[in-house]
Amino acid sequence: MLKIVLVWGALLFTSSLWARSYSIPADNSRLIGQNTTYTVRHGDTLASIANHFDIGFLALKSVNPGVDPFLPKPGTQLSIPLQMLLPEGPRQGIVVNLAQLRLFFYHPQQHKVDVFPIGIGRIGWDTPVTTTHISQKIPHPTWTPTANIRKEYAEKGIILPDVVPAGPENPLGDYAMRLAYGAGDYLIHGTNKDFGVGLRVSSGCIRLFPRDIEYLFSQASIGESVRIINQPIQYSQEPDGSLYLEVTRPLSKSEEDQSGSVDFPTNRTTLSFITQPGIVSAQLLSVLQKREGIPVRVGVTKKAP
Repeated sequence: MLKIVLVWGALLFTSSLWARSYSIPADNSRLIGQNTTYTVRHGDTLASIANHFDIGFLALKSVNPGVDPFLPKPGTQLSIPLQMLLPEGPRQGIVVNLAQLRLFFYHPQQHKVDVFPIGIGRIGWDTPVTTTHISQKIPHPTWTPTANIRKEYAEKGIILPDVVPAGPENPLGDYAMRLAYGAGDYLIHGTNKDFGVGLRVSSGCIRLFPRDIEYLFSQASIGESVRIINQPIQYSQEPDGSLYLEVTRPLSKSEEDQSGSVDFPTNRTTLSFITQPGIVSAQLLSVLQKREGIPVRVGVTKKAP
């Protein structure tokens, strides 16, 4: 298991440009990364720990059930989920998997992929599933609240200005990239509230930690492809025959639907994978039930893919 030596001050990185990069595996593999552990120290919260490891709050919380997110007990050993399965589909450009609450940025020429936790649209303000591209890059953006957002804030007694200037009070952070979708209302942007990364909190835009959007902004180009998908179930038959399944809690469709239950897969290719010889049924059902969002070895087959 990967061991990471950390220098803790206030859980801040020394560099503002930082990305968690992984080598892109062979075409017959989707498994990347390695999980690790961290021992809670006095003053830590799950949010600050997630920020340090550049993972989402819900991703950390789901693999550490029962841990108080605000006052985790010092000395508690946490699992840090740094292993994952790449989403199904082309490995190019920017791929956003809403179910995983992750953004993948592929560098095929460098054989690497950068992975970032993201905040996405809350219930009723869903981030759209689509294939599009970056149409504009905006450093130090201003924010012009839409009529619906203005109305929502007004109902809470908050009157928004017509335009929020760039600066520490701007919810878009220091960098934004506009998507060529619809009327261009959707952005990939930073934030002035780190806690929202890894949660469903936005009005439909895709939110990154400030250091992550700064890096992505410097690397992505206008015209860069952006594919937004919603895949709560990932699976892979690895070259050594290991069968992996990763199940993430599905996105709720309404305030009343908060169970996050996972229906037994009916997709033909998924069914073919989970019913093949070598799958351990008990392990399979456990993964579907727990929905922890981490790859689990659910069997092995002697026949390599």
